[in-house]
Amino acid sequence: MTRTTSSMNCSRNDVVLLPIPFTDLTSRKVRPAIIVGRKGTDLFLVPVSSVLFNTDFPLEEWQGAGLNAPSGVKAQLATVEERLVLKVIGAVTAVDRQTLDEKLRTWLQL
Repeated sequence: MTRTTSSMNCSRNDVVLLPIPFTDLTSRKVRPAIIVGRKGTDLFLVPVSSVLFNTDFPLEEWQGAGLNAPSGVKAQLATVEERLVLKVIGAVTAVDRQTLDEKLRTWLQL
């Protein structure tokens, strides 16, 4: 798989694929995530999972976001370098963007 260069310009609400390490750091797997912010070349993102019982809310329009299966968003926040993004596969739709924004305010107590 080819890594993108820093010229890729990821934006808020983009759904991206990137390698996510396992918690024991022995390996990693390519997973989807949603970009919720950025500072320079650092991206702030929330992970997406097709294991719906393991998520905090389902994406109503998962196909419109470029995902292959019904998926939900986890209440986790990560910071990664933009160069780690392998591909932009879509963007969160307006309906799910509103829910995500509400959840972020709750999770971050804003």
